Amino acid sequence: MTMVIERPMSIPSPALFEELCQTLEEMEVPEGYRAEITGGKIIMSSWSQGYYLDIMESLADQLRPHLPAGHRVSVAPCLYIFPEMSRAFGPDLHVADVQATRIRSPRLPGHALSLVAELTSASTADVDRYDKVECYGVAGVPVYLLVDMQKGSLTVYTAPSAQGYQQQNTVLFGPTVALPAPFDCAIDTAGWEK
Repeated sequence: MTMVIERPMSIPSPALFEELCQTLEEMEVPEGYRAEITGGKIIMSSWSQGYYLDIMESLADQLRPHLPAGHRVSVAPCLYIFPEMSRAFGPDLHVADVQATRIRSPRLPGHALSLVAELTSASTADVDRYDKVECYGVAGVPVYLLVDMQKGSLTVYTAPSAQGYQQQNTVLFGPTVALPAPFDCAIDTAGWEK
């Protein structure tokens, strides 16, 4: 189930985005839910299913030896903000610059990210497949991994630009998939099927 808190808007504005961020910080997110900001809305969705943890841990374990210097991989709930696009996302797995995230704020800078992985759920899959692809690509996140749990596939988005990601590679779960710099490693998706 997904819950939406919406503020009417015609054009995204920095003031509206700041208002939504403050609202999100002050509100009590119900137990078992997480909240993100997209399209002028605060969207609360339920936490992932248990077997998603196997994939998140598999990804983290495979990435750890190949992290860029000064970066860490985490599955801890964090909120990365993209004010220029009025977005704030809590990725399922994230790799970010440790120094840029050592701040006394729940709002972490999106520019600190070097990789994001999202595991789709039935209720939020379209946000992961479209809105986040655009946002992460335009924001310059080097690698976005879309783990499509409904389709049983992994899409690797790379080559970010002002127009979004310029390259993508989709495979069904099973084979090994190459990641480009700054990781230069392969991710084994065998065993990711439920």
